[in-house]
Amino acid sequence: MNTFDVEELRSETPGCEFGVHFNHSGASLPSRPTLETIWRYLHREAVDGPMETAIDAGPLLEDVRADAASLIGATPDEMAFMGSGSAAWGAAFAALPPLAAGDRILVGRQEWGGNLATMQAAAARTGARVETIPAREDGGIDASALANLIDDRVRLVSLTWLPANGGLINDAAAVGCVTKAAGIPYFIDAAQALGQIPIHVGALGCDALTAAGRKFLRGPRGTAILYVRRAFLQRLTPSYLDVVSGPIVDGVVAMRNDARRFEASENSPALLLGLGTAIRQAKAIGINIIHERITTLAGTLRDNLRSIPKVTVRDLGTDLSGIVSFTIDGVPASEIRVALAERQIATGANGVPYTPLDMTARRLDQVARASVSYLNTPSEVALLSDAVAALAARA
Repeated sequence: MNTFDVEELRSETPGCEFGVHFNHSGASLPSRPTLETIWRYLHREAVDGPMETAIDAGPLLEDVRADAASLIGATPDEMAFMGSGSAAWGAAFAALPPLAAGDRILVGRQEWGGNLATMQAAAARTGARVETIPAREDGGIDASALANLIDDRVRLVSLTWLPANGGLINDAAAVGCVTKAAGIPYFIDAAQALGQIPIHVGALGCDALTAAGRKFLRGPRGTAILYVRRAFLQRLTPSYLDVVSGPIVDGVVAMRNDARRFEASENSPALLLGLGTAIRQAKAIGINIIHERITTLAGTLRDNLRSIPKVTVRDLGTDLSGIVSFTIDGVPASEIRVALAERQIATGANGVPYTPLDMTARRLDQVARASVSYLNTPSEVALLSDAVAALAARA
């Protein structure tokens, strides 16, 4: 695809015919080609049998693995497919060497609540500590401050690259420089980055990266990727194995020597093939082109919202993503979401559990969240802006 034909892309997206979607950071709208890929496979399963169909799907799934790897600058042997971003991150974390009393885990202030809960529970069991890396004035992670926190008890640095509660883009590569120099494992949650901004794991310097397929990439729910750097893989022992990831051969467990040691034999080929279609579509458009359009549309939306009395844009950072967070004086974000939904405008509302450290630090209970896709149009941005203005006028 040499040009960005948004109308053609919208015509291939059934959801664009019904209302306006600004909840792409929750789950975006899949394309008709993605849906047809899934339907065709499920139909064949119904006719030929699921296990029989899966035999022929093997080479196709390896093509998806190769496409997913190329999307983030990895190699296919560094990629595993999982059912969700949380499952992918949790599997990598559980595979790390056991924590001990006095061990430290360092996290960014915007760490995703699910990851944070997993780390805090593990720390509580073992006497380890989870500590927050200081933020810069603009709210982003302070890599210099991180360097000053490093000692021989730090076992992991974890960063949510693009937070769920606003437009901040953390400097993940700067963090990678610190962790690489110190030889400390570095995990990136790229849930909101995949399909929205360019990703190259080599430039980021991470040891593991996870992301769900359902967000800006527009893949189906129930799909996610787990990247594990090849040289780091031997430091990880999965919490469970099965006949694919670790078969018993001559009485000995033969654990796979690639990232598929984290995969189970049971998965959904239909959904993974749908993910492959979504990846190929994103690559055909071009992630740089996608990022540029999202940045432009989100910038217009922020400017519009800032001009509305009683509305406060809550985004931190300098370089901003397509996630636009805001509040209306006296109106809970959950009520904003419902009121906009009644106008057939889909948005989100994030509470403290999503990003507890950051929300608590900023004394925010909730934020409304409008996340922009390249599928959105200037007229939809105007429609959302007018709807927010109407709600604010009544507040």
